[in-house]
Amino acid sequence: MSANRLRLALFGLIAVVLAAAAPASGTSPDPTTAGSGVVQVRSAYSMDETISRLKQDVASKGITFFTAIDQSKLAADARIPLHPSTLLIFGNPALGVQFITSSPVAGLDWPVRLLVYQDEAGAVWAAYTDFAWIARRHQITNRDAAFAKASEVIASITFSIRE
Repeated sequence: MSANRLRLALFGLIAVVLAAAAPASGTSPDPTTAGSGVVQVRSAYSMDETISRLKQDVASKGITFFTAIDQSKLAADARIPLHPSTLLIFGNPALGVQFITSSPVAGLDWPVRLLVYQDEAGAVWAAYTDFAWIARRHQITNRDAAFAKASEVIASITFSIRE
């Protein structure tokens, strides 16, 4: 097994272990990535504090923060009830654009989207798409190091809010 494949497998395993550490219950989302490609991390903080910590961590890493979309405000404007939900969009162009050079439609998954939401029980979660899943989705096989780095970075960002 090449060093890049071994590294990618290790980061994938770390992401699955971190996701599996989130408690599962009747009202909490399934923290696994099996099938869906979604990694969920339970936050130890309120919505506002979680968002603030994530934005600070992104900035401290020199990553470009593009925008935050308050989905619950959009829902309220449309008179639709929705628990707090905010989508954070950020990325490192030098890293993320590599995905697009391998598959133009990979632009659907870049820049990075990190959803912060509150569930029915009041728990706050951060959710993102697993980068190994993105690589498989777009059949990108020539960017193992870039996907491994992206997995490492998003895991470190969400570690800042872990319960």
